[in-house]
Amino acid sequence: MATAVVPDDFLPALAPFFPKSHGKPRVDDRRVLSGIIFINRNGLRWCDAPKEYGPPKTLYNRWKRWSDNGVFARILVGLATERAEHETIMIDATYLKAHRTASSLGGEKGGRGRQIGRTKGGMSTKLHAVADAKGRPIGFFMSAGQVSDYTGAAALIGSLPKAGWLLGDRGCDADWFRNTLKDKGIKVCIPSRKSRKKAVKYDKRRYKRRNRIEIMFGRLKDWRRVATRYDRCPETFFSAIILAATVLFWL
Repeated sequence: MATAVVPDDFLPALAPFFPKSHGKPRVDDRRVLSGIIFINRNGLRWCDAPKEYGPPKTLYNRWKRWSDNGVFARILVGLATERAEHETIMIDATYLKAHRTASSLGGEKGGRGRQIGRTKGGMSTKLHAVADAKGRPIGFFMSAGQVSDYTGAAALIGSLPKAGWLLGDRGCDADWFRNTLKDKGIKVCIPSRKSRKKAVKYDKRRYKRRNRIEIMFGRLKDWRRVATRYDRCPETFFSAIILAATVLFWL
C-alpha cells in the first residue's frame, strides 16, 4: 500500500506557494502532492498511480497545471532563499539520458526546441546547477546534452547570490567568467584548462569540497523520472527536477 510522502508538518512551509483556490475547493493538497512525488520518484506512468492517491487524472492535471504555472519552481526558489548558506557556492553540470520516447519525433535542429542533443553516450539533456555550501541546489539551467559547461555558467551567472567563494571544475575555466565573478566580489576556485599556456593557481584543499555538488547530482538521479528523461516537453521534465530537488534538500 502506498503511503503519504508529504508529512503534515511540511504543509505550512509549502502552502504560501500554492495557487489560491477559486470557486470549488481544491482536492486535498497533501494527498495529491504525495501522489505526484510518488510517480516522479518511481518513474511510473500516471495511470499506474496507487488508488490511495486518488484518480490518476487528478494527479496529472494538477502536475501539468502547476508545472506550466511555475509553482514548483517558486517553491524551490522560496525555500532556498530562506535557508541557503552562501559563504561558498558551487557550480557543475551533469548528463541526463533521454529515453527514446522523449527524443523521438524530432525537434529543432541541435535539440534547441526540446533541449535534447547527441553526445558520446547517446541522446541526452544536460543539467547545469548551482549549490550552496552544503551542496543543496539553489539554481538550475537545462540545455541540450552537447552544450558546454561555460554556456550553462553564463546562463546562471546573473542569478548567483552574494558569496565569498565559487568552486567549479575545468569546464568553467574562462577569463570572462573569472572576471565577472571578480566584479561581483566572489573569489574563484577553478582549476585551469590544460590548454592554458600558464596555469592558474587554485586552493586544492578548498576545491575538494566541490564533491558535495556531485553528491547532489547523484541523489537527484535516485529519482527514476530524473535519471532517465521520458518527457518530451522540456518544461515538464524541468519541473520533475525541481520537485526532486525540493523534496530531497529543502523539506
